[in-house]
Amino acid sequence: MKTSKIINRVLLIPIIFMLALLFGSTDCKKMTVDQRQKIKTKSDSVKNEIDQKHNIQTNRDSIKKEIEYVLNRELELFYPLCLDTTYGGYNNDINYKWQLEGPQNKMIVSQARHVWSLSNAVIFYPKRKQKYFVYASCGYKFLRDFMWDKQSGGFYTLVDRSGKPIEQYAETIKEAYGNAFAIYALAAYYKAFGDPSALELAKRAFYWLEKHSYDPKYGGYFQFMQKNGTPYLQGYSGTLPKDQNSSIHLMESFTELYDVWHDPLLKERLGSLLSIIRDTIVTQKGYMHLFFKRDWTPLSYRDSSESLRMSNLNFDHVSFGHDIETAYFLLEASGKLGIQNDNVTLRIAKKMVDHSIKNGWDKENGGIYDGGYYFKEDINNIKIVIETKEFWTQVETLNSLLMMSQLFPKEQKNYYNKFLEQWDYIKRYVLDNEYGGWYWGGIDKAPEVKYRSKADIWKADYHSTRAMINCLRRLNNKKD
Repeated sequence: MKTSKIINRVLLIPIIFMLALLFGSTDCKKMTVDQRQKIKTKSDSVKNEIDQKHNIQTNRDSIKKEIEYVLNRELELFYPLCLDTTYGGYNNDINYKWQLEGPQNKMIVSQARHVWSLSNAVIFYPKRKQKYFVYASCGYKFLRDFMWDKQSGGFYTLVDRSGKPIEQYAETIKEAYGNAFAIYALAAYYKAFGDPSALELAKRAFYWLEKHSYDPKYGGYFQFMQKNGTPYLQGYSGTLPKDQNSSIHLMESFTELYDVWHDPLLKERLGSLLSIIRDTIVTQKGYMHLFFKRDWTPLSYRDSSESLRMSNLNFDHVSFGHDIETAYFLLEASGKLGIQNDNVTLRIAKKMVDHSIKNGWDKENGGIYDGGYYFKEDINNIKIVIETKEFWTQVETLNSLLMMSQLFPKEQKNYYNKFLEQWDYIKRYVLDNEYGGWYWGGIDKAPEVKYRSKADIWKADYHSTRAMINCLRRLNNKKD
């Protein structure tokens, strides 16, 4: 499998605001009876309109029950089915009927995501610690014993079922992206189960990236490295050396690691990533460029011919899913760093969600499209160029909308109503009501995904379980 295909695959992703609906105002006591009645009447009117239009579930307790049912069903479907009891780690290839089917090669991203998901689930469901420890330790041991390169350091990107590295272009390539997810998993595993060896391995991976991937001149991290850690300063196999996807997930992983290890260098690198993503990668409009030269010059085909632009959409488009996911990552990083009154990050995160809602929302069926583009012929208006709606974009949208509804309870655009609509879209088009789990995407745009795999080296339960647990915490008013 080509590395460029691996990294580009995840970049094919995917809300126009509702009528004003003000409720939960902290200034309610200052209002007159007439003012409060007007707001209540307006709220009831919009709520009734939503109910009548789509028969959308609006009862908070019912929504919590629905989300928790889907969450637990997801966990039950994946575990222990995906455990590889022969070689360790997790089987990745599962067909649409939840049957093991395929070569079961193991990618660092999905192996680490399983470990993280189980660890995160234990923190939410502490009574399941003993059972989930069996499942999570199976993955942790595989990361430690097979995916970590004991000779040169760093984690391999792809190995076969038994743990033997799979070469790409007749060489073994390592990636910052994959190592980020390993750190993410190891830190969470330590947090959930208290195994100090997992934290030590996370530290080793962080220092390995510091030595081989970190760019001391321009900041950020080189995505591609040789087996011995030598970075490809100009990129690899037609892909530029830096990108938004590895950057946001490095920030995500460093946030998780910093939560359990308050190291000064880690804090510095996390803060630097936060600034680079917020101030350089995110554009003025509120979306992110995808790929960059070493000095953070973004790749753009906007001034190229139409055929060249369309043939390079993988490298240059508006990825609504990544934008709305990154809004959450930015606020998580700022919070863990303890930045007080970080209005700059909050403003950018809100802009990213607002841009995705305004430009990526399907007005007919709901849900977020996978990609748009600002063509030079009409630079102020975006055109949807990737009409599919992958599952992870939909569930990350759910998470960020509910987050924004709590951060901006008086916002006239009303994120909570959009959250209700998004959950309704997911139930109608993304959840498999026959076999369980999540389709690869919305069947309103791609009905064929009903018969696509429920898991592979890219698809696990990381996006879905994280978002649903986050939503349940917020709906229950729980804190981490």
